[in-house]
Amino acid sequence: MARIGAAVCPSETLAARAQLGSRRSKPDDRDCAALVWLVRQGAGGPVVTNPVDALGGAVRHRRGLVADRKVLQQRLHHQLQALCPGLSAPAGHGRTLNLADPAGQAVLGCAANFAGRPPTVRSLVARAPGRLTQATARFWVDRWRRLLAPPADADLRAERLGRDLARHQGLQADIAVVEGQITRLLAATPGQILVTLPGVAVVRAASFAAHSLPIQRFPTAEHLDAATGLAPASYQSASLHRRGRSSRQGLPEHRDALMGSLGACPNTRQASSSATASSAAAGCAPSRPAWRWPGMPAGSAMRC
Repeated sequence: MARIGAAVCPSETLAARAQLGSRRSKPDDRDCAALVWLVRQGAGGPVVTNPVDALGGAVRHRRGLVADRKVLQQRLHHQLQALCPGLSAPAGHGRTLNLADPAGQAVLGCAANFAGRPPTVRSLVARAPGRLTQATARFWVDRWRRLLAPPADADLRAERLGRDLARHQGLQADIAVVEGQITRLLAATPGQILVTLPGVAVVRAASFAAHSLPIQRFPTAEHLDAATGLAPASYQSASLHRRGRSSRQGLPEHRDALMGSLGACPNTRQASSSATASSAAAGCAPSRPAWRWPGMPAGSAMRC
């Protein structure tokens, strides 16, 4: 029905089957006959394209790409550690290697091309996709030269590392393309106003808007807070009114988007630190900072 530009609700299909005398049974051929009868009668309305649906699809696709990139980066670290033991130090054991920046890409490229043998500063700078200073390149080359020799199967490991590096670069390009689509889709929705908040970029705004729009579904901020699963669970019986822990019943993606947007706002961080300090000085429990979605009633505010 969507191909011919018509949208039919289930109640209309049920009424059509009643007209055809097949209300009790529901086989596929009866449903097709009911849809054909509705089209001939001119029933149904035009299909309305919703940009929020397209935005949600792009956000979910990017989330999957980021998850694949995270797994691939862990495998790249493991392969580099096996090919050049000690080059990529873990957190807390010296300077770590970030595979997303130009230094990390240059180190991976040299490790794949030279089979784990230490390169020169010139080779490392030439393989950097972005700006790489001479001091940074010299640091990694000096560390490389102090390592043990590559393993016996260094050539095979280097070939596998090169293939995974190309796959990682392809994922980076795919994520950049999807982020461009998200920017265009967000501009066509009311969620564009979220980027006016300090610290909230396009990706965070789109992630939250894809799960929250249309905002008219939530009469107050408390309803939106409850949809994310961050609202405290309530219990009411006669004159008893209790508030427990957060229910955590909402979508994890919606909750992560909300917490990411709140954490990126500098006003929220300052309000949280000042509220914590004032509450500690008064000997009270710290209150949660409030944040209001643009377009909600003036008296509505969510608590993070």
